[in-house]
Amino acid sequence: MKKILLLGDSIRLGYDTYVKNALQTVAEVYFPPENCAFAQYTLRWVNEWKQKVGYPDDMDLVHWNVGLWDVLRILDDDTFTSPEYYGETLKRLHKRLRVLFPKAKQVFALSTSVVEELYEPPYQRRNADIERFNKIAVETLSPLGVTINDLYSVTKDAPSCCRSDMTHFYTTEGIRLIGQRVLQEICTQLDIPSTEVNAVDVVIPKLTEKLVGR
Repeated sequence: MKKILLLGDSIRLGYDTYVKNALQTVAEVYFPPENCAFAQYTLRWVNEWKQKVGYPDDMDLVHWNVGLWDVLRILDDDTFTSPEYYGETLKRLHKRLRVLFPKAKQVFALSTSVVEELYEPPYQRRNADIERFNKIAVETLSPLGVTINDLYSVTKDAPSCCRSDMTHFYTTEGIRLIGQRVLQEICTQLDIPSTEVNAVDVVIPKLTEKLVGR
């Protein structure tokens, strides 16, 4: 059985169970019970998530993302994380994951698009910020051998039926849209035949998990 770890924010909370169920006959899929939030939060807690949950050292693949919390603007301030610090933290996270899971391939998922006009004060996310931070992620992680999974392009022109609010994709169509893209990348990286992927029902996640965010 392959061993796969999914790390990420509330977008990941939408597809993690879908991916786990789809790969149940060929892989053990792990993920934290909570929202991994912004880059520095993930950097701080990933080692403890491993210890508390008991993630194996011989993980085959880590599919991870941070970014939507980092681009959040509150009270018309700058992005929560500066672009420079975001890039630096991505480097540190890559290194941390290499230490924790030395044999694992790494796939970084770009942050998904948002519907800007649906945000209400004091909170705001802008697609221009998301695109800027995604560009930083590509420029920072690609030279380190990290594969990029472009979830931004997948969601940028997604129909409204895929969205559950301005940020999330907690609908049948949305979970399947993103979940299938994640499955495709995982199967490509680990040479899992499509015939080994199970057809699964979409389970709409609850919005009560810790640190779901806006």
